Amino acid sequence: MRTATTIEASGGRTWSEPMELAVEAEKLGLDVCWVAEAWGSDGPSALGYLAARTDRMLLGSGIMQLGTRTPVAIAQAAIALSQLSGGRFLLGLGPSGPQVVEGLHGVPFARPLVRMRETVEIVRQAIAGEKISYSGRHFRIPLPGESRPMRLSMRAEHDIPVYLATLSPAMLRLTGRVADGWLGTSFVPEGADEAYFAHLDSGLADAGRSRADLDVCQGAEVAFAADEDQLREMVAGRKKELAFSLGGMGSATTNFYNNAYSRQGWVQVAAEVRERWQAGDRDGAAELVTDEMVLATTLIGTEDGVRTRLRVWRDAGVDTVRLYPAGEDLDARLATLGRAIELVREVSAEPAR
Repeated sequence: MRTATTIEASGGRTWSEPMELAVEAEKLGLDVCWVAEAWGSDGPSALGYLAARTDRMLLGSGIMQLGTRTPVAIAQAAIALSQLSGGRFLLGLGPSGPQVVEGLHGVPFARPLVRMRETVEIVRQAIAGEKISYSGRHFRIPLPGESRPMRLSMRAEHDIPVYLATLSPAMLRLTGRVADGWLGTSFVPEGADEAYFAHLDSGLADAGRSRADLDVCQGAEVAFAADEDQLREMVAGRKKELAFSLGGMGSATTNFYNNAYSRQGWVQVAAEVRERWQAGDRDGAAELVTDEMVLATTLIGTEDGVRTRLRVWRDAGVDTVRLYPAGEDLDARLATLGRAIELVREVSAEPAR
């Protein structure tokens, strides 16, 4: 398994510490660094900076949100970042959700599946150096009139793999059909076959491909507890964060994280958490989150416990582990990340069960 992390600047934080973490993570042997946008700073600016500060590590947009740029603008950014990094760039795309796309950017969120498929097709057309001519349900390039198809004056000099951040069955099937990698989240390996892999494999089969053609990249917080008492404290501290994902991400009616947890066995709990969160009872929502939900979707535990969970992730089909290291400060996060990278290497070297 490869190792990865994600950095971003949001919540009042500047780029200084995330950038230092990324640069130092490369020295620890990290394979991939993804840069998130969410509703904070943009990703490409930071990725350009990291392209100049790093030498070996792959750099990815994790993710560029559909609707915030035209498909051709996405392709332009991807080509520039690929060239600046010497071919180390991975293009991660995702639909985001209605709260960010409509509430922040003022762009309709409707038909995200169509928008995603057409965006990938246009981006690949532009990256290939072709004249960009496209007539789809969502995009039409060029528009009718006096304009004629154009090609970008800058050409891609390296391959640019496309990763999709998807959760719904239809989006997962699309990922299997068209993507080079899958950026997943809310991952429970014990329920992944039905919730995720069945849909990915269906899309792969439609395209005449196999799982070997898709980099399965899954992420989770990693934290090491000295003993079971400390582990219980850690789990309790994560419940409000999970309640936010289940109740506050998206809108009152559209929450892909809530849907993902529901498909993995927590239908009733996920619904009740969202109801309480939307009603303003944040503490009540957090109290409904179970220890099992936290432990199933994170890499929090004693060192032996984390090693065991990594084996489960490997055997479930994860190719790249995206690690979100816990810690009170940068040094603590780097220490956590360094030990987690070592454990991933150890587990990867073991024979699969």
